[in-house]
Amino acid sequence: MIRAMILAAGFGTRLRPLTDHTPKPLLEVGGRPMIAYPLLLLRSAGITETLINLHHLGEQVRSTLGDGRGYGVRITYSEENPILDTGGAIKKAEGVLGGDTFVILNADTIVDLDLGAMLAFHRERGGIGTMLLRRDPEVSRYGAIEVDATDRIRRFLGFPSQVDQPLEPLMYGGVWILEPRVFDYMEPGIFSITKQTAPALLRAGEPLYGYRYSGYWRVLDTPDGLDAGRRELATVGLRFLAAESTGATRVTR
Repeated sequence: MIRAMILAAGFGTRLRPLTDHTPKPLLEVGGRPMIAYPLLLLRSAGITETLINLHHLGEQVRSTLGDGRGYGVRITYSEENPILDTGGAIKKAEGVLGGDTFVILNADTIVDLDLGAMLAFHRERGGIGTMLLRRDPEVSRYGAIEVDATDRIRRFLGFPSQVDQPLEPLMYGGVWILEPRVFDYMEPGIFSITKQTAPALLRAGEPLYGYRYSGYWRVLDTPDGLDAGRRELATVGLRFLAAESTGATRVTR
């Protein structure tokens, strides 16, 4: 069974003062808390077992989402104290995620992705992991993930410094698909999957691939991003929402 984890523990510092009393995942976007979008994306792909990590104002997230039945999924929670960063959060969840292929999403990213197609790509390539990647004019500002002609990732945020083939720089889009053996490259603690784990995978020669995506995408982690998302979702029709059941919870906060 494929399971998923939504990373939702952060402080939302760039959205203060909105996040002083409301956790970022519960900020309203299009009549829903922003975390509803990754939940509904997972459900559209038939992934119903979801783990959410919690830290900042986590009890509000738990009390709002409950067991997930309002979104057609089953939610469990992973409490963090202290907050563990992305890699540490995933490693802590090894007991839940480690049995099969699993998906990682960000709570603050809306992406109109065919997740089933990305999973099929991942299986066809047979790598340890697949990242959602997209072209972006600001890729150098945010950090390039560079792929070869087969979409295998050969350089990650400048590592390694020298590569003997032409590469295309792309930007991370907020979705990972990973195999359980990734946990062999993680130790418990506070660390980033992008800054520590991914370079370790490349260093070990593990096959890591990029899945190219060109559809709707919006990160809601700044005031400008949040405002843009709210405006865009008034007119953009997200394909994965077509599967939303009539009774799905809608929260305004």
